[in-house]
Amino acid sequence: MEDLSFRHPVRARAGGARRSAIVGVVASGNLEVLVERVLPDAECAVEIKTAAVGFGEVWSAVIGDFVERYSPGGLKFSINDGGARPDTVSLRLAQAVRLIAENGQ
Repeated sequence: MEDLSFRHPVRARAGGARRSAIVGVVASGNLEVLVERVLPDAECAVEIKTAAVGFGEVWSAVIGDFVERYSPGGLKFSINDGGARPDTVSLRLAQAVRLIAENGQ
């Protein structure tokens, strides 16, 4: 197992009122993303647990692109990876941002 952690400054707070959300499943070629509104509005954090060791640079690039596109201020993402491809990672992160932006609990 490899644990990776990324912190990014962001332009704006993520929209919505939900405090947390979860998308995806831990399965081969997929991943689970838990997102929580627990950080200051100008910060974003991503913590990853993955069995695919040695892909830190790829994760860094995917997370950097995601933060630039969505500016998920105030959010902490916890990812449990099952060997997902970068496009699947991007999809699940975008889904998490859309879900937490909804007006629910």
